[in-house]
Amino acid sequence: MNLSYRYYFLLLVAGLFIAGCSEDKKPAATVVVPKKPVIMAPFRYHELIEVSPGQDYDILSWGRGEKTAGAFEILHSDSAAAKYTTTTGDLDGDIIDAYNSDMDLDGNPEILIQAKSKDTNNYVNIYAFEFTNGKANKLDFPRLTKSQRMGYRGSDNFYIKDGKLLREFPIYDGNTKEAKPTGAKRQFEYGLRGNEFTIKQVSKDSTAIKAAPNKEPVKAASTEKKETTSKKSNKHKEETHKKKKKRHHRSSDDNN
Repeated sequence: MNLSYRYYFLLLVAGLFIAGCSEDKKPAATVVVPKKPVIMAPFRYHELIEVSPGQDYDILSWGRGEKTAGAFEILHSDSAAAKYTTTTGDLDGDIIDAYNSDMDLDGNPEILIQAKSKDTNNYVNIYAFEFTNGKANKLDFPRLTKSQRMGYRGSDNFYIKDGKLLREFPIYDGNTKEAKPTGAKRQFEYGLRGNEFTIKQVSKDSTAIKAAPNKEPVKAASTEKKETTSKKSNKHKEETHKKKKKRHHRSSDDNN
């Protein structure tokens, strides 16, 4: 075989080898990112909470027109018993999140809906229900007291921890629009007892005010000394006045 034929033969073998390698390569897998379900009007919000297998709760909000008001509904699906119930109510604001808990450990789930309100006194609305045997019992969520809401300007953060509902928010140096954040946070823990919420503060507010470095408090001893000196001075004046009065009385007797 001369050189030219050998050269073409090698090229042919190389081409067959490359073609075989290309056939062995599999095309790169394409990652398909599932699209977020589109909520069609008049619905605005949807979240599915699976409490246990066969026990599903669909939380929805709906309404046309005004976006700051509407209604919510909780669709409970008990697929094991083939029972389906609906709980509805008026909604103030937009739903931010929904939570599932069993704060009283009675085996009956509580569904809580958090809505952001434009009410400058509350900023947040909580719609709470406890489901017993498929029936929804409405729970009244407690409002913050005057002392609990001191420095409150919204921006609430709710979450479930150890079966309890935790709430925290930043503390401001006032309740007006001009108030500025102090950097501290106030935290509360909610529980449930006898179908009523319990609340306790689990954070300590930084309210200690440091004294000015160049100013020293007035000692109590100094005050007592001043008071003692003042009393002595008054006593001396009284004795001098009595002596003068006696002298005047004697001189009057001598003249008589």
